[in-house]
Amino acid sequence: MRLSIFLYSLLFLLTLASGCSEPVKQAQQQSAPEVDVSQPIQAVITQWDEYTGRFAAVNQVQIRSRVSGYLQQTKFQDGQAVKKGDVLFVIDQRPFEIALKSAGSRFELAKKELERGKDLRNKNSLSQEEVDRRTNEYDLAWAALESAKLEMEFTEVKSPINGVVSRDYVNVGNLVTGGASGATLLTTVVSVDPIHFYFDAGERDLLKYIRLSQSDKRESSRTKSNPVQVRLQDEQEFSHLGVMDFVDNQIDPGTGTIQGRAILDNPGGFILPGIFGRMRLLSQENVSVTLVPDLIVGTDQSRKFVYVVTKENKIERKFVSLGELHTQDLRIITEGLLPDDNIIVNGIMRARPGAVVSPKQVDIASQYSY
Repeated sequence: MRLSIFLYSLLFLLTLASGCSEPVKQAQQQSAPEVDVSQPIQAVITQWDEYTGRFAAVNQVQIRSRVSGYLQQTKFQDGQAVKKGDVLFVIDQRPFEIALKSAGSRFELAKKELERGKDLRNKNSLSQEEVDRRTNEYDLAWAALESAKLEMEFTEVKSPINGVVSRDYVNVGNLVTGGASGATLLTTVVSVDPIHFYFDAGERDLLKYIRLSQSDKRESSRTKSNPVQVRLQDEQEFSHLGVMDFVDNQIDPGTGTIQGRAILDNPGGFILPGIFGRMRLLSQENVSVTLVPDLIVGTDQSRKFVYVVTKENKIERKFVSLGELHTQDLRIITEGLLPDDNIIVNGIMRARPGAVVSPKQVDIASQYSY
């Protein structure tokens, strides 16, 4: 009898315990924080490499006088656009006019003397030696006249290119020194359209481009005008388009970099030489990559990781290797993620490794443009 009562009591307790475990389990499930998870984006993209550089004029000329004299006129407004051949400065021409007139007179005299000498020689009344002497004087007089004409022409200092002129560095009335060396700098003129963009690339990047060229995945910028995109410091989009037109012939041993150059149209001269910019250079087309939102990438000392949810709905860290930032929001993952991994894309602040969560499936591929 007592044994029966004991068995009935034990059965009752087991039934009660079984009934209580279900609400406890449900409560545990209800208390699990909700997180949004998604599989990584699998995409075929065009890869770009980014560099910082500076714009520079295609042509830049220092304007100096070829003759010495007092500056008589400045014939431009500071900062104005000028055309090739426009007169920028005028040196006092009076001394050169006198020299030109004197040289002209000497030339006319030498010319007449030579003509008379040839007539007399034809009549056998003058030696050939004298005719040769007069011919030499004629040649010297002609050279002196041409030199005087050139110096007279050089009194008008002209722009050798189309572009924009700077200010006048020397004011009217000052003595200007001309010549091949030590000539006075009067102003500068720079071309504005098109415009160059100079940048430095590291040795690792150069080796990458060489190997891509060797494997026929990307032609070298030495032989092909690979496309570039540039944005200015106040811009978000790479809206200025151009092409590569130069790669230097050696690595700078001091910096371990090589200089490259692109050329871009610059209608209206909007971009000035000297402005900094950020450039994207075509790296490779039709590349299969794994992309994740850059915001979800965490850092543990020197290692990068993302949170994933396992089949048991537990949070786990996965350490990954990062590629470059593909867009402003998406980061390329080169190693560490599988296509079917469920990465946490929202609710990361509540994520703790080993914690149980309630995952909600979302599709990040439709939320980003790539």
